[in-house]
Amino acid sequence: MNIGGDLMEINRPLVMGILNVTPDSFYEGSRCGTDARILVKRIEKMINDGVDIIDVGGYSSRPGAADVPVEEELERLETGIKTIKAISHDIVISIDTFRADVARKCVLEWGAHIINDISGGNLDSMMFQTVAELHVPYVLMHMRGTPGNMASLCDYGDDGVMAGVMVELGRRADMLRSMGVCDIIIDPGFGFSKNLEQNFKMLGSMEEFHSLGLPLLVGMSRKSMICKTLGIQPEDALNGTTVLNTMALMHGAHILRVHDVREAVEAVKLVGATTGEWQWTK
Repeated sequence: MNIGGDLMEINRPLVMGILNVTPDSFYEGSRCGTDARILVKRIEKMINDGVDIIDVGGYSSRPGAADVPVEEELERLETGIKTIKAISHDIVISIDTFRADVARKCVLEWGAHIINDISGGNLDSMMFQTVAELHVPYVLMHMRGTPGNMASLCDYGDDGVMAGVMVELGRRADMLRSMGVCDIIIDPGFGFSKNLEQNFKMLGSMEEFHSLGLPLLVGMSRKSMICKTLGIQPEDALNGTTVLNTMALMHGAHILRVHDVREAVEAVKLVGATTGEWQWTK
């Protein structure tokens, strides 16, 4: 991947740590807000735990979350990015936003490296053009509709969820390629416009996504597919997250997006030691 003019090789699975500069993300333990003390503590912990990428989000995508004005999202993201850079200039920074203007400002003015878009370009018609102009890696996530109505858009017909998601991701990836975007990362969108059964079907069939020929990001950290299955709350879902992340690694995930960096790094090390496919280097 082209990261600010330097090439970043994915020669082992990477760990992307979640930095929610929000007051209302679904997992209370990840809510940092813009309190400098809390942000610094969380960022330093992620770095010490071995994070590769920090994904900064200023707009909660949980169902029922309040709309956030552009100005407020930008203020939150500016605080997050600048706090990371004040601590380390070596950390790759991803911006979790579906707004093209927000993404542009974060990249050009504050030095973000990757755009992570939960809508796959469907919520802002200028996003793909913006990514093409900025020449930055783009996380293309699969979601239908919006966070507010996605739960009602889980019907994938007779072909099933795998075929539906792969076709829809493939079409969007082809659009990006036709616009000159080279660094595309796909995210199947666990928990977004998929029901419980469909989420586990995707996890068990993850190798099929490799036919798209693109790096695969998996984000299942403390999500409802764990909590509903085990009858627990997000605060108790770390063990379940590690189990599913380990399965994702065994199925060929290239990037794990997580709240808990140390546990994900340990999973990468242990799976690598078991399969012999990579070694942890940092």
